[in-house]
This record gives sequence, C-alpha cells and structure tokens, in this order.
Amino acid sequence: MSKKKPKTADLASPEVASTEPIKLTHFSHGGGCGCKIAPKVLEEMLAKTSPGLIPRQLLVGTETSDDAAVYQLNADQAVVATTDFFMPIVDDPFDFGAIAATNALSDVYAMGGVPLLALAVVGMPVSKLPLATIKCILEGGESVCARAGIPIAGGHTIDSVEPIYGLVAIGLVHPDNLKRNSGARPGDKLILGKGLGVGFYSAALKKGLLAPACYAAMIASTTQLNTPGRALGCLAGVHAMTDVTGFGLLGHLVEICKASSVLAVIDYAALPVLPNALAYGAKGCVTGASERNWASYGEQVTLPKKDFADLDRALLTDPQTSGGLLVACAPEVVTEVLAIFLQEGFDHATVIGEITEGKPHVAVVRSH
Repeated sequence: MSKKKPKTADLASPEVASTEPIKLTHFSHGGGCGCKIAPKVLEEMLAKTSPGLIPRQLLVGTETSDDAAVYQLNADQAVVATTDFFMPIVDDPFDFGAIAATNALSDVYAMGGVPLLALAVVGMPVSKLPLATIKCILEGGESVCARAGIPIAGGHTIDSVEPIYGLVAIGLVHPDNLKRNSGARPGDKLILGKGLGVGFYSAALKKGLLAPACYAAMIASTTQLNTPGRALGCLAGVHAMTDVTGFGLLGHLVEICKASSVLAVIDYAALPVLPNALAYGAKGCVTGASERNWASYGEQVTLPKKDFADLDRALLTDPQTSGGLLVACAPEVVTEVLAIFLQEGFDHATVIGEITEGKPHVAVVRSH
C-alpha cells in the first residue's frame, strides 16, 4: 500500500512557511518529457559516437532508438535496462516523484517486460529546497514502485541547479516475448493506450489556468503504470510496441516506421484526447517542445491539406510525459489487445490507424 500523500503546507521551509508554498516548476526551465533533447539534435549527437562493443547477447541497443536495452542471459531470460529522469512537470512534490517513476518504468513494460527493481536518480538544489520537499518527491517515486511490486534498491544523488528525479529501471523478459519498435508489418492496426494532451495540461498549469478536474485527469494519466505491456508481450500477434513520451505521437510513430521500414496512416479523428486538453491548446497552452519536435521530423510526415489547424498539428507533436503504449498488432488480435487494456483500467485505448507498405513515413488523414 502506498504512503499517504503529505499536505503541501507541511513542505514549506521555515523561511517561507507563512507565504506561498514552494512551486517546483519555478526551479526548472522545462518540465517532464518536454525536457528531452529534440529528436533531430539527439540523432546528430548519437551519429558522431562510436558504436563500441556489441556482444551477441545484446538483443536491443541503440540501433533503432528503442525504449530500453535488452541483454539475453539464457534461453528463457533477458534483462531489460533503461533510465529516465527529468525536471518537475507539476508543483506538488509527491505527484512529481510519482509521475517520474511511472514514466521510467513504462520503458520496461513497452518492451514486453516485467520490472524487477529500480535505482533512484536524484539531483536537487539542496540549498533552495527544504529537505521535507525532497523527501516527499522520493516518497512519490516509492509509492509507484510499491504499486509495481518492486524495490528502489539504491541510487545516486547530486546537488544540482534544478530539481531532477527519475529511475534506472531493471526488468526481465522472455526473449520470445520481447517487443521492439522494429517489428511492425503491413496490415497491422495501431492502438494507442492513453489519451493525448499532457503537454497542453502542463503548459496550462504553468500559466495558472489548469482547472482542478483537469489536474486530476493529468495525474491519473501520468501515474497509470503501463502494465498491459506485460500481457501484450506474450501475444504473438503484437508485432511492435513503444510508449509515447517526449517526442509526441508522431515522433515515436516515425521511429516505428523507420525501424520497421513501413508507412503508417493514422486517423486524426480517432485519436483519444484528455478532457478539455484541446481547449487549453486553443488558448495558447502549447509547450515549446511541440514546435521543436515538428522541426525535427516534420519532413517525414504528411498532414491533411484541408481543415487542419496548427492546433491539430500541436496535438500530434505534444510531448507526452508518461504517455500511453503504442501497439502495432495483427487485425485478428485487436479485440484481445483492447480487452487487455480495458481490464487494466485503460479507458482511452483505441485503434488510431494502420501500417501499410511504403517508405518510412507517417500520413495523417481525417475521416470526418
């Protein structure tokens, strides 16, 4: 059972106890997965590095920009290893810790794996944040790991200019159940597990516009563990899987297309969207990462020529902190895949498009 969330008032330092509570987002230049380096810049950085040692047991490395590294131990077991950390996307320290931990564990589930343990990655401005606030961030992460049934078995801390928190996540997967982003096939259906719009919400929060109900929806989405990945890994009809995070839906789908050498067609009208997210986007609550994302991979995307606004494009590139699983599966298992999502409480899961033959590219259409 997770620890009780502390009251925000309890987290103020003696110097600020009588004034406004500390706002974590004021300490960082960016938040959540919107902090990620733009896809094009990252690609250029990695292109200049040496591939190094690649043992035959390394089933997944850096070659396809997949969610985690996978190293085979024996015929029945492979280790899934990943790390993810970022600056605050919300002001509440417990919520920040929980979101960051959920996001880190998602990469294990996206490979079809089961988390085994985690290590904490902690960087905090210790002279500016009360220790009680930092402790609350850690407790938020611990609460998520408790729900996942794993320990935080250690970690590393530094004194940093901005608050940073995340996990190194270690999991296990049977090599036969490993799901890469490179297995999509023509004829596959595309299924998205969570609603889009987290970046719109976070921008609205920074502007003080986010309604309490939408904040609750944001926390519910970003702290929902992508546990369906465990069962989806066991389905032979699931051919490829990833999670949608900082590069937005289009960015992570482009990665699938490039890794699988296929064309993806998605129906904008079918996309699940978090409540009122588009309304916030229409008010200008769009992150800078959205435009950086488009600048990185827009040339690999075709958008509708009519009745398609900048807001529509912004939703497709909106950075999703702790977003949903994106699944490419055979048509005959679509019902089973959706049932797995529904059984684990993912009400937004829906078919958003399909995979076809063609050069690596994403085409967006609008059915109505």
